[in-house]
Amino acid sequence: MSPEQARPASRHDNQDPALFGQTPWQTVGPFFHYGLPWKGGADLVGTSELGARPELMPPEHYVLASPSPKGEVAGEVIILEGAVLDADGQVIPDAMVEIWQADASGRYAEGNTGFVGFGRSSTSEEGVYRFRTVRPGSIGDGHAPHIAVGVFGRGLLKRLVTRAYFEGDQANAGDPILALVPTERRDTVIARKVGNEDGAAVWRFDIVLQGASETVFFDI
Repeated sequence: MSPEQARPASRHDNQDPALFGQTPWQTVGPFFHYGLPWKGGADLVGTSELGARPELMPPEHYVLASPSPKGEVAGEVIILEGAVLDADGQVIPDAMVEIWQADASGRYAEGNTGFVGFGRSSTSEEGVYRFRTVRPGSIGDGHAPHIAVGVFGRGLLKRLVTRAYFEGDQANAGDPILALVPTERRDTVIARKVGNEDGAAVWRFDIVLQGASETVFFDI
């Protein structure tokens, strides 16, 4: 009798052929909230804990990630917020949103130690993400000030990428990327000022993943 024949079958034995099978398909999300996102991941200018959802992670894990210290950040502080919605207009409470942007002078993090330019926010139970950052400057070559936005979520095989431009900015008219978007759909990549909070302008940018009002997403 061989050792394999002598060994009793067990449902806990990871060599048991009964446990083998095709690896299941995986989509992006849901996320491990003790690592993604982190405390302060959505606050690019301060030390608040904006960005993570502490109710979704055990306290012993939540203390592992603390807001990172920020250098001196120049420019107009703004809040960028919005809801992530599906084709039926229903909110998506377990999505994750990332932003990447230049600073107020149009420079990315390279050469500017005071402003990282990258942030990550989970959506709330109401499907809302929220960032504290600075209004970016133009990166040159005719590009209007904008914030690059990435969306990860359940059912997505890869992240979706778009841009948030600022309503009323005169440079929008000459932006080469915005010019690629059909006129009737450009409003889906425009953030709109909806108020002020503690001296910071609040810009609203909803993200619709499918349907008639789907946000324009770009190939990368």
